[in-house]
Amino acid sequence: MTEAPLVVVLGEAADPPPGIEAAERDVRLRYAADIEQLAASGADAVYFWDGAREELASAWPSLERVRWIQTASAGVDGLLFPGLVDSDVVVTNARGVFDEPIAEWVIGMLLAFSTDTPTTLSLQREARWEHRETRRLAGSRLVVVGPGPIGRAAARKARALGMEVAAVGRTAREDPDLGTVAPIERLHEVLATADHVLDAMPLTPATSGVFDAAAFAAMQASAVFVNVGRGGTVDEPAMIEALRAGGIAGAALDVFAQEPLPPESPLWSMPNVVVSPHMCGDHFGWEREVVDIFVDNAGRFARGEPLRNLVDTRLGFGVG
Repeated sequence: MTEAPLVVVLGEAADPPPGIEAAERDVRLRYAADIEQLAASGADAVYFWDGAREELASAWPSLERVRWIQTASAGVDGLLFPGLVDSDVVVTNARGVFDEPIAEWVIGMLLAFSTDTPTTLSLQREARWEHRETRRLAGSRLVVVGPGPIGRAAARKARALGMEVAAVGRTAREDPDLGTVAPIERLHEVLATADHVLDAMPLTPATSGVFDAAAFAAMQASAVFVNVGRGGTVDEPAMIEALRAGGIAGAALDVFAQEPLPPESPLWSMPNVVVSPHMCGDHFGWEREVVDIFVDNAGRFARGEPLRNLVDTRLGFGVG
């Protein structure tokens, strides 16, 4: 009888992912507390539940048996490096778990800025009664940059609220949720039409620093910028300057160039900024949903069947 594949979970055995024991029907599970233990494990596959994915490159020469890597996140930046990209190792992610929760958070931020909720809370703390007029979301225009599953989920919810939606992606195409997707070469042109801009891009060499000073200059002064993609897609000093100078009206940020966001960052104290600690998709129960994808894929891996949530390692994001 052929021995079941060995899947090494990067994490602590004393604190296992919820529900992971179900995978033991199909594979053998072992834990590695760090990259050094992983390198010595003889793994056939790796589940990145916890730990520094960036360190995988150092262990790569010792992982010649690995044929599959599953990550517990939707994003794969930090995991990919030339040796992995050039190999035949299959990479899968947790795509699908976070789309709707993140989209709900995006809509919550758009509503907060449209109704001027940050100012209302500030005035409440000062016991000040100051009547103001606010904006409506209905009829306003959302531009989604990064028309993947998260961008599409946000677009569906925005349309349900009566908003207009436009999108920018790598190439021009038609999309059932986003309508006409403009190519990245037209980014600034499309940004100029936005009341709200959603950055839902993965971090790849092609998306690094896409939101630079020129991109923020292209936006209307009344526009609100929301980032649920990756901090590296934004030139953070350029964004801060745009916020300070009134180039854009505000920003809701869940991801940053450096995480945790350093205490000295001016973003913490800017009145027109919402700082969220990379948690906009972490709803109650998300860990079990992520593990369920792994358990399903572990069975597929053991049986030699196609895996779910495939990542194109050269493009740097999920494709199937």
